[in-house]
Amino acid sequence: MTAAGRSALTALESEVTACRLCPRLVAWREHIAATKRAAYADQTYWGRPVPGFGDPDAWLLVVGLAPGAHGSNRTGRMFTGDGSGQWLYRSLHRAGFASQAVATARDDGLTLTGAWITAAVRCAPPANKPAPDEWAACRPFLARELALLPHVRVVVALGGFAWQKVLDVGRDSRPGVEASLGWTVPRPAPAFGHGADVDLCAVRLIGCYHPSQQNTFTGRLTEGMLDEVWELAKRAS
Repeated sequence: MTAAGRSALTALESEVTACRLCPRLVAWREHIAATKRAAYADQTYWGRPVPGFGDPDAWLLVVGLAPGAHGSNRTGRMFTGDGSGQWLYRSLHRAGFASQAVATARDDGLTLTGAWITAAVRCAPPANKPAPDEWAACRPFLARELALLPHVRVVVALGGFAWQKVLDVGRDSRPGVEASLGWTVPRPAPAFGHGADVDLCAVRLIGCYHPSQQNTFTGRLTEGMLDEVWELAKRAS
């Protein structure tokens, strides 16, 4: 990536972390950061919107729903500090994208090669359910991030919410989007499913069950299923 591209990503990160557009999300993330979970009572929570993380030259983009209240909202890095992140980074490490299998903090030394991780909504939402107006406020951040990652050839959506929002961003370039993504999104929109694979011309979109405890504890998502998604992504690239 050029120096100008890196500078633009850094500027976007600064905008994301300073955002206060959604009163409900601001109140919730800051309430969680102040009250904390007992296990993390001695830690200072991030308590702000969480920016994307990874390799600026990534060919693989991983999109989640939103930061976890006591995960990313605590650590300040996507999928870091909770059960979902443990599953995700172990699998990314096995696939060769992550330098280590454990993700605990922004300064734990973990790096990504060929991959970038982000979320549709950047603040932890109550009950993990962003409201439509909160997605609308975050939408330009995701669209601009996609435009600033020119080498992305495959997008993996973790869960149905991320799948729908990636398709929404790909349909057009509304105000706030720096550049058209050049995607071709079928109509009607393709349905989400684990292993769903859609050619959007400029990129391939692959669906994956979210590595939430609701899915991993019940066996709906296994480690083998998650590992296979990265193999599918490699073949699609």
